[in-house]
Amino acid sequence: MKTTKQATIPLSAVHTVDNGTFSSVQPRTAVDLEIIVPAYNEADRISSTLLETAEYLESQPWSSRVVVVDNGSSDDTGSVVRRFSAARSGNVPIVVIGCGRPGKGAAVRRGILSGTSTFTGFFDADMATPVETLSIAMGHLKQGAAAVIASRHCPGSTFVRHQPLGRRLGGMAFRALTRSMVQEIHDTQCGFKFFDRSAINLALVQCRTTGFAFDVELLHRMQSEGGRIVEVPVAWTDSPSSTFRPLRDGAASFGAVFQMYKG
Repeated sequence: MKTTKQATIPLSAVHTVDNGTFSSVQPRTAVDLEIIVPAYNEADRISSTLLETAEYLESQPWSSRVVVVDNGSSDDTGSVVRRFSAARSGNVPIVVIGCGRPGKGAAVRRGILSGTSTFTGFFDADMATPVETLSIAMGHLKQGAAAVIASRHCPGSTFVRHQPLGRRLGGMAFRALTRSMVQEIHDTQCGFKFFDRSAINLALVQCRTTGFAFDVELLHRMQSEGGRIVEVPVAWTDSPSSTFRPLRDGAASFGAVFQMYKG
């Protein structure tokens, strides 16, 4: 039987800064695993993502919760999540919180630091990585890994649907640039990463990057503190409706990594 207990969230976690102002997140009961889904204009597909995720989690032996972080969406993302949550039954709570500061890194940081679960992490709303990968991640985390990350490029990984050529070339260049920052990791950018709470909080508080290069800084900081990162191969499916824009977001990601080297 899954059990939960009331937990008190530290003030530093409950009150976070977005756009220069303080905003609060209601305390959430403690669970074994909390999944953060950063979402920007995901109204069209967030319901199917939540349905697939919740159905899978219902069959697992650990207690869990899904937290959608609405990252300043201009569509109906937040309302869709609230309606979905209100209409379903089951023992996997689904909640939505806001994040006014733009960027995937900002949304993930807000979601993780406002929780107290034993294990936590995030995956993208496009479900490019199979949700079943969570069982593999939990196995490694329970054996002492600090982080478990999905990989599209380590031995054993496959592509169900490839990215367009331009993004593949950009990805190759980005991996070459970040290779020395995150040792022995083939893929820092796959949108599926889970952590031991005790290992992630300090690194996350120290992170300054808010965009798509956030993953690089986070993993670099965790490795610098001696955290063991396990990379698992996955069958990955590119989503044509990805919110990543190669020119805008790609240039910003390269720029952020260069700043990390300087800093």
